[in-house]
Amino acid sequence: MAFPSQGNGSAGQRAAAQMLGLRDVVLPAAVVTAAVELLAERLDDPDPVTREATAVVVARLRAAVSA
Repeated sequence: MAFPSQGNGSAGQRAAAQMLGLRDVVLPAAVVTAAVELLAERLDDPDPVTREATAVVVARLRAAVSA
């Protein structure tokens, strides 16, 4: 799956492309949980790329909080 670079695609696509590359992040759990809440709204996005990327990012964030 290819994600758009900065300036191309929707805001959700660009954000997901940036977040998919993250491997290690140190944030308060409340910040991660808030990000999940905001991103979860995009799980019903009409764009299939945005939906798929959002689902992957949300799953990774939820796993990080539950670890």
